[in-house]
Amino acid sequence: MKQWPFYCEQECEQYNVSSIYAPYLFDTSLLFFKAVSTALDLYGGNMSFYDIVTNGTLIAQCSVGELTGATDIKCCRHQMFVYNKTPVMGRTHDCYYNIGKKEMAYIRQLRMIDHENVNKLVGFCMDGPVLLSLWRYCSRGCLIEILTNDNLNINIDGFFIYSLIKDTVEGLYAIHRSPIEIHGNLSSKNCLVDERWQVKLSDYGFPFLKAYEQPKSSSEQLWTAPELLREPEAHPTKASDIYSLSIVMADLVNKNLSFENSDYNGGADEIIYLLKSKTSRLIRPVLEPVIEDFNIGFTHLIKDMWAEEPEQRPKIDVVRKIVKEMNVGKSKNLMDHMYSLLEDYAASLEQDIQGRTKELVEEKKKADILLSRLLPKAIAEKLKSGQQIQPEHFDLVTIFFSDVVSFTVLASKCSALQVINLMNGLYTIFDSVIDEHDVYKVETIGDAYLCVSGLPERNGNMHVKEIALMSLELLKKIPDFRIDHLPNEKIRIRIGMHTGSCVAGVVGLTMPRYCLFGDTVNTASRMESNGKPSHIHMSADANKLLTEKVGGFVTKSRGEVIIKGKGVMETYWLLGKQGEALLNVDE
Repeated sequence: MKQWPFYCEQECEQYNVSSIYAPYLFDTSLLFFKAVSTALDLYGGNMSFYDIVTNGTLIAQCSVGELTGATDIKCCRHQMFVYNKTPVMGRTHDCYYNIGKKEMAYIRQLRMIDHENVNKLVGFCMDGPVLLSLWRYCSRGCLIEILTNDNLNINIDGFFIYSLIKDTVEGLYAIHRSPIEIHGNLSSKNCLVDERWQVKLSDYGFPFLKAYEQPKSSSEQLWTAPELLREPEAHPTKASDIYSLSIVMADLVNKNLSFENSDYNGGADEIIYLLKSKTSRLIRPVLEPVIEDFNIGFTHLIKDMWAEEPEQRPKIDVVRKIVKEMNVGKSKNLMDHMYSLLEDYAASLEQDIQGRTKELVEEKKKADILLSRLLPKAIAEKLKSGQQIQPEHFDLVTIFFSDVVSFTVLASKCSALQVINLMNGLYTIFDSVIDEHDVYKVETIGDAYLCVSGLPERNGNMHVKEIALMSLELLKKIPDFRIDHLPNEKIRIRIGMHTGSCVAGVVGLTMPRYCLFGDTVNTASRMESNGKPSHIHMSADANKLLTEKVGGFVTKSRGEVIIKGKGVMETYWLLGKQGEALLNVDE
């Protein structure tokens, strides 16, 4: 829904509460997709998908037909309306009835009921295709939705359940003392919860309409008193309301739907059948309180309230008195309790956020370290800040290439895992040496090793010195490297280096790589491939810069050599530093 064509970016203001327009958006989406499907079937061969979905006239033509959606009167007794810019819930009565003066007087009595735990009747509509009673909208839904919502970030403790029970009892007490006297349709689905976490009893009254409505399903009759189930025409009483209240309280105590924890395999149909049969065994929900600090006295009260004989059930004022006595010394209301819970939750959430933030910082450090190993630090910082990396030209750098001599023969004597361990141990030596010099490792390709000095950070003419010192140190350390599974084999490498200009830049999006381009890279590679084992082969440009500009190194001319793709070139061997032992070069 956040994408085209709806662009629903805003979330509801109230947490865990769906928008009142959600059913309409659902039906609109469903109708649109059905219309697109029809249009594709009819015109998909001649029109593109984009042309079809953007053609409003075509979509409208393909939208003709019937659709059973979330707002369909035929599939749902409740609909959402807006009355005086306020959302109200409409309850459809699927029957035809001639509303006379007596019924109008009764409806006026219903509208006169005003109690904080009774949902207000807004009005009654007789002009539409069906009779419609309008009630105030309670944003948090019914008790069933509260109890079964696993995503509700509220700690449902004993006081929370007590407050819900107390509000429900107070609501029924107000109805029994009102002119209508009887609710007649009490269930957990008709006990609504508003934004202040206050329970409001709804869908009460209208006995003259409910007598002619379609029969309730078995699942809707689970709160109905047994004596009403056994009568051909149900006539609710105050005692039957008490029974319904006991089942609602059982739902709250068990924190689930009625009879859900019972062992009746036939479901609601079997339970209703057994309730009608009046068997010797009392058919009631199993009371299994799931709240640790819950007052066990409620279970005894509930059992008294669902007594088989209506005369044995306590009156609502008795129930109200007992419920009040269970909270002696606790004056705070549910809102104060909710604020306390939210404060505790906020403190817990803050600690959780601090822990997660610390973990995030650590993971970010790891990611930064990994990125700095894959790319130069300056380039990595630009990528993290979202900057575009432009290719950069460097006038003078020195590039290093190395290769393991007779690697193919050596690899043929090893398993794949042994080859990996061999190269990992060898390149660990390379990496440790590079860390001691101003050199950047570009990449490794098999047994070939490529690195450069003078980029991405320019260092004057010191790049050739850094590569020369690194090369000499590598030749000193490589002979000490031992192959565990081939103790008699020796590792030897060829090294080539060349100084010149090149271009460097980041290539790729999925796996970005910092790559070098230019003839300098090719020439350095040729220096390596035309070199000799345990020798440092360098071009004339590198030799000139190293001996004339930098100094302190000893080199020896190799003479003119035919280089593939370059022709005849004069090249040199790097022997070592002045005043130190020199490499033995046999030409």
